[in-house]
Amino acid sequence: MKTGKRYAEAMKNVDRAALYDVADAISIVKKNASAKFDETVELHIRTGCDGRHADQQIRGAVVLPHGIGKKVRILVFAKDAKAEEAKAAGADFVGGDELIPKIQNEGWLDFDVVVATPDMMGVVGRLGRVLGPKGLMPNPKAGTVTMDVTKAINDIKAGKIEYRLDKTNIIHDEGMFTGDIEIEVQNGTGYSHAHTDSEYANIDKTDAPGYFTDRYR
Repeated sequence: MKTGKRYAEAMKNVDRAALYDVADAISIVKKNASAKFDETVELHIRTGCDGRHADQQIRGAVVLPHGIGKKVRILVFAKDAKAEEAKAAGADFVGGDELIPKIQNEGWLDFDVVVATPDMMGVVGRLGRVLGPKGLMPNPKAGTVTMDVTKAINDIKAGKIEYRLDKTNIIHDEGMFTGDIEIEVQNGTGYSHAHTDSEYANIDKTDAPGYFTDRYR
């Protein structure tokens, strides 16, 4: 595969035969960061699971100690008192049935996370074909289907992110690299612990959760 000069220079700092711990991997990221803005860092965890089996599915959420470094736009499906509560908690968009045609027909997707109260899931379910493939469908395991909309919004704004296996049994996520190694180490360690401490225990720990295996191997 043809690559650019910047990529080629960055790869000179990486030993593809080695496994790096979190601190060393993040140090390499900082060394390679040459843009004048906070760059996006991707995290890919190869779990060793087989997502075709129910007992090996991994899905959940974790609040990172220092957030993901960027503003997250929150849409809340709620009504009456819960809608007012969501607005007061700082949700960017709050609504109900009136949002269905806007999302379905107009392609409006100016949000990053969707939260819904349980009584609104009948409405949100009509958007499954739109929100599902984009990973935006609210889910109780991720804490985005809840009556406690204030807590859900506060957690998301504090740096809560969802994770799940993809079809190749890898977990993917991303965040902004601030340049502070200690902060990024705490985030990376907290993220990996969320998977290994999960109720789904079938993670292949020899593949080093807590290491940036696919990116630095």
